[in-house]
Amino acid sequence: MQRNPVVVAGGGPVGLVTTLALARQGVDVILLEGEESIPRDLRAGTFHPPTVEMLDALGLGEALLKEGIKVPEWQIRDRRHGVVAQFDLGIISDQTRYPFRLHCEQHKLSHIAHEALQQYPNARVLFSHRCTGFTQDADGVTVNVETPAGAEEIRASYLIGADGVRSTVRKGMDIEFEGFTWPERFLVFATPYDLREQGFTGNAYIADPDEWCAIFIQPHQGPPGIWRIAFPTLPEMDEEQILSDEFVQSRIQGFLSPDQTYDIAYRSVYRVHQRVASTFRVGRVLLAGDSAHVNNPLGGMGLNSGIHDAVNLTEKLVAVLADPQRGDDLDLYVRQRRQTNIEYVQAITIRNKRLLEERDPDIRRKHLDEMRDIAADKDQARGYLLNSSMIASVRRAQQIQ
Repeated sequence: MQRNPVVVAGGGPVGLVTTLALARQGVDVILLEGEESIPRDLRAGTFHPPTVEMLDALGLGEALLKEGIKVPEWQIRDRRHGVVAQFDLGIISDQTRYPFRLHCEQHKLSHIAHEALQQYPNARVLFSHRCTGFTQDADGVTVNVETPAGAEEIRASYLIGADGVRSTVRKGMDIEFEGFTWPERFLVFATPYDLREQGFTGNAYIADPDEWCAIFIQPHQGPPGIWRIAFPTLPEMDEEQILSDEFVQSRIQGFLSPDQTYDIAYRSVYRVHQRVASTFRVGRVLLAGDSAHVNNPLGGMGLNSGIHDAVNLTEKLVAVLADPQRGDDLDLYVRQRRQTNIEYVQAITIRNKRLLEERDPDIRRKHLDEMRDIAADKDQARGYLLNSSMIASVRRAQQIQ
């Protein structure tokens, strides 16, 4: 029987979904978020089919579908030669109720989940409350919290770190965050110019040795939406130069018309990592989402894998709280989600980036020809889409014991 609440550190989408999943099963849960309100992070914005299915099972699917844009087709392009391959998720419609990528900013999911939590008196969301550390023993976890009134402690049955790439919880576990940081930073900006007029699908990846980019439509006030575009930048460039009008315009003019000036709604620059924690569990403290693993955005897998963590973990934690003898279930969570992240998320996103940026012309031609062949063969395309849509990774996790 649960004596103390589960504490979740971090009020982003993974933390909120974790909290909701626990609350729906009758678990007492407290969510700590250091900001005054739900963080507005514009980086992630793609939901793959199995993620939409999981969110629908939590009662969030209908609201999210109303907020998002369905993208059933996406492209791989070459900067000089145009469309290389176009994939239609309709060919896997027998494998999922949602044969499309749903594009929607992650903070909209956060708001939907937060609103859903209001009906559960066993869940408390505490803004302006930041986890600063913890100690644990055989019976629970004492969580140190910075609040507007000063330092406090909360006694928890378990602590879940969903507090992002700089996770205080992960650092307190004293474990390695294994992997590397890409040398270049990513420039991300948005334009209301409708790229569909130029033959683009709602999601596209453009290969080029120097100026590869990723493009995807996002909801905006009224049609046709707004287009987010991510580019690499040289490591030696300073942030002011990267964010300058001249540089941003040069990026978009490079693959559209060089004679037009494009409206830019916003712009930002950030570093990109490929890292996985050496374990997702130390005793009664667990990790999920960016606290446990991070990857580049090419393929839209980071947020999705975090949601998959949340659903997998909460299912097992509910069982352990009901029967403490099932504590080994939490180690199964680690095996399933860590191994799957390495085998699929890390491998696929690294491969996606290397495909786009390949400099050797012979290797580049070979890789793009392979993509043409896959797209042209229905069976190959089907297998490729099961991987890229993350259906295969979810199934693989379920097989791991």
